[in-house]
Amino acid sequence: MIEGAGDPRLYDWPPQHARLTWPGGKNVAVWVAPNLEYYEIDPPAHPRRKAWGRPHPDVVGFSHRDHSNRVSHWRMADVMTKHGFLGSVSLSVALCQHHPEVVEDANARGWEFFSHGIYNTRYAYDMAEEQERAIIEDSIRTVRASTGQTIRGWLAPALTHTPRTLDLIAEYGLSYTCDLYHDDQVMPVKTKTGSLVSIPYSLEVNDHYGFFVYNMSGREYADTLIRQYERLAAEPGSVMCIPLHAYLIGQPHRIGPFEQALKHIAADGRAWIATAGEIVDAWKAGRAQQ
Repeated sequence: MIEGAGDPRLYDWPPQHARLTWPGGKNVAVWVAPNLEYYEIDPPAHPRRKAWGRPHPDVVGFSHRDHSNRVSHWRMADVMTKHGFLGSVSLSVALCQHHPEVVEDANARGWEFFSHGIYNTRYAYDMAEEQERAIIEDSIRTVRASTGQTIRGWLAPALTHTPRTLDLIAEYGLSYTCDLYHDDQVMPVKTKTGSLVSIPYSLEVNDHYGFFVYNMSGREYADTLIRQYERLAAEPGSVMCIPLHAYLIGQPHRIGPFEQALKHIAADGRAWIATAGEIVDAWKAGRAQQ
């Protein structure tokens, strides 16, 4: 067999899929990942990627996304709370300073926090190790000071990485990454130090992809969530993630269909609705018993 030089060997092949039963005898673990983000109106230029499609300062792009922090976070969060869904927050850590009320609301609802970097307009490409360490340390320190929680997970800012990102977050004691999209079950990740697993996140049912890439209507996106759920609920041990951005899903014309999708999942009876950390812990406990 010819081994490709480009294989980073982050996880085992063939995959070791388990027919886990989640707590309560449930088939599928479902978690919701609201991205509570902060975008700079005029960020420093990065040579490899533009922060905005328009020239800086981009008032249109900034204000569109700021709808999350003024209006649509509460609309989205209230619907989640109504149907029993806790958020596992992909947090732009700078939001703790810029809009602490949003973070305080999520924390008061009992939501879990993990880091999505400092700003979603700062990219990890070509970042020096010292700078990447500083961002991880800042994330741990700031979230702890603002919420009392110690972050356990990581989703790289704007999904940008260095070759050392996974090794570093494992070294700092984080337990899960959302940056791998290779499986529908929790899977171990190979790192130089520490213990790390990949929890299924999703690009396919991420509302950003649904509305910006696949050009779905609100009803089409809600139907996609239901079809995703129905298939995974038939495959014991699976995990379904619903990644959200309030400025998209919390718009008045989209929130109704989204609520119907949550209602369907909550009423079905096969779903264990949990946080990312709870899913990782249950997976580890189930794996230890096998």
